[in-house]
Amino acid sequence: MKTLTPSAPVRWALASLSLSMLMPSLDTSIANAGLPTLVQAFGAAFEDVQWIVLAYLLAITTLIVSVGRLGDLVGRKRLLLSGIVIFTLASLACGLAPSLGWLVAARAVQGLGAAIMLALTVAFVGDTVPKAQTGSAMGLLGTMSAMGTTLGPSLGGVLMSGFGWQAIFLVNVPLGVLNFVLAYRCLPADRPVARRGGFDFPGMLLLALTLGTYALAMTLGHWGLLLVAGVGAGTFLFIEATSRSPLIRLALLRERGLSASLAMSALVSTVMMATLVVGPFYLSGTLGLNAALVGLILSVGPLVAALAGVPAGRLVDRFGAQRMTVFGLSTMALGAGALSIMPAGFGIPGYIAPIAVITASYALFQAANNTLIMTGVSADQRGVIAGLLSLSRNLGLITGASAMGAVFAGNGMRVTFLVAAGLIVLALAIALRAQKRQPAAIPCRSWLASESGGSVDINVD
Repeated sequence: MKTLTPSAPVRWALASLSLSMLMPSLDTSIANAGLPTLVQAFGAAFEDVQWIVLAYLLAITTLIVSVGRLGDLVGRKRLLLSGIVIFTLASLACGLAPSLGWLVAARAVQGLGAAIMLALTVAFVGDTVPKAQTGSAMGLLGTMSAMGTTLGPSLGGVLMSGFGWQAIFLVNVPLGVLNFVLAYRCLPADRPVARRGGFDFPGMLLLALTLGTYALAMTLGHWGLLLVAGVGAGTFLFIEATSRSPLIRLALLRERGLSASLAMSALVSTVMMATLVVGPFYLSGTLGLNAALVGLILSVGPLVAALAGVPAGRLVDRFGAQRMTVFGLSTMALGAGALSIMPAGFGIPGYIAPIAVITASYALFQAANNTLIMTGVSADQRGVIAGLLSLSRNLGLITGASAMGAVFAGNGMRVTFLVAAGLIVLALAIALRAQKRQPAAIPCRSWLASESGGSVDINVD
């Protein structure tokens, strides 16, 4: 099959989207490298300095659905440009912060800009890339995300050693200016948006509070907060069911294909976070490796994910998103099962080989699942659905960090990754069930159809 080459305008648009994915991904991990230095710089306890990381992640998690929906209403290009400006100015404020409180507040604002960029970057693919190249574009964005996460700690260390801790935030300023120029010049103009009521501010506020409470409950291990989050979720569903202009139309969540993709994304992200949380403790504690060797081995997974992103996207374009979703989950389950057994008998090679399989399979799943979701929705709803996709991934990461970490602490490596393999098998069962229920093209008579004034064909590979 002949590989399609994007035209020059599409390439420049993809360059802008790639940078919009790289920047917030980089800042997810770049501050981690500076935490010990920031403890000394501000004379604060580690628990207080940790909020530099938490404030950023909480802002993204709580706001990403709302900003996605807002992009659908006011225009995605306009909001993306605003998000780039917010992220860049907040990065400048971080670099100039005179106190820890200032820095934490600026990081929260930076998280708002990051949420806008992450949600709308995925949503923009359908507006900029021909449908036959959607998988390749999603694979490229996956590569940028993995590169940002991988480069963060090492780049942060280099910048701090040469220019001080301020540089890990100020590096975003020239990148932000370049990104704004590219987005302004190369991304397509917003289409006229039919206004269908106002923005659901009560729903946005309640969803943000609920998600923030859940994230804090899982991060701090506070079961009372988890109960509050459950009550908030029930209240949010009630408000959305009765609202004239809901933030999330509940009929959307009843679409089997979409709900299946979101559930799979959350399960897979839970397992991926388990590899990041458990890996350092197993390598240093059980295998007795020094810090330098632990860091080197931990870089294998993200490096494989970064290298596999674009080829994974091409496989999706060639063989179909549904087929590659199932294949990616199948090999990921095998990798998780192997990770529960092989390190005990083969040491470092027994750890690296399954991790490489898991992360390459994750790259394939991500490209396929994102393509499956974003090619099957109407253009005026891509923002909110991209936000839901990012939210499912973030909730999986938060859950994985707490729940899978607790499993490892109580049961060790073997049980942890047997549980992980079970979660992937569950995701695979969801994929197969959703695939069986969906023919090649189905007329969707849900809210998507009513929103567009007729039936909508959702094309599935």
